[in-house]
Amino acid sequence: MNSIKTYKKMKKDGERIVMLTAYDYPSAKYTEAAGIDIILVGDSLGMVVQGYHDTLQVTMDDMIYHTRATRRGAPDSFIVGDMPFMSYHVNTTETIKNAARFITEGGANAVKLEGGTSSRIEMIKAIRNCEIPVVAHLGLTPQSIHALGGYAIQGKSKKDFEILKEQALAVQNAGAFMLVLEGIPEQLGKEISEMLIIPTIGIGAGRYTDGQVLVYHDILGMSDIEPKFLKVYTRLAENITNSIKEFYDDVKKGNFPAEQHIYKPINNDKK
Repeated sequence: MNSIKTYKKMKKDGERIVMLTAYDYPSAKYTEAAGIDIILVGDSLGMVVQGYHDTLQVTMDDMIYHTRATRRGAPDSFIVGDMPFMSYHVNTTETIKNAARFITEGGANAVKLEGGTSSRIEMIKAIRNCEIPVVAHLGLTPQSIHALGGYAIQGKSKKDFEILKEQALAVQNAGAFMLVLEGIPEQLGKEISEMLIIPTIGIGAGRYTDGQVLVYHDILGMSDIEPKFLKVYTRLAENITNSIKEFYDDVKKGNFPAEQHIYKPINNDKK
């Protein structure tokens, strides 16, 4: 299994890090079989699995359930559990308890939380003091969509550009071992990646981060939206729908089950 030392070395050696989300046993099984470097059980499951319009309704119990299932499907992978909205916003005691649940109940190796304000820095330090590795997340932070005014690119102004660079240094100094950069200009992704000693993982952050992450359902063509940063590698939604329609037609027409699908079929030739 990989470790935080693995990813530090990959950055040093210039080897790109590949992260993909997974949310259950089969997606984790296929992801591990493909050799993905790191699995994120993202709160994006709220949108692609649970059918919500955003991630804000995802609970800790939801995340633990899915993290546990993901671990069963990927026993040898490094897994990061995404701390959901309000699981690390109240106080350090509650934050630590929630982070620990990912490790003790979910079987994760690390947790991820969004933001780089002073309160987030405090929470990163508190979690790290409990020997739990932390992945930070800056830029477009989906749990902050109401405060941000929607899913908008961050760091476009000179002021915001510099604030995000300062926050990147702050999360690194607080003890985060990796940083996800989402929805920012490529130049900002490049400067932050070159500035930090910890690896950066981009999603809509350009070509110069130390690695990339996408959502399982997105790359397989199973999602309702396709953002600009996404590359779709296959269209499983169409194949799945067509296969189900074939099953429907077979049953309606009496073509299924056929004799080869039946235990001890009745022989109509015998009298």
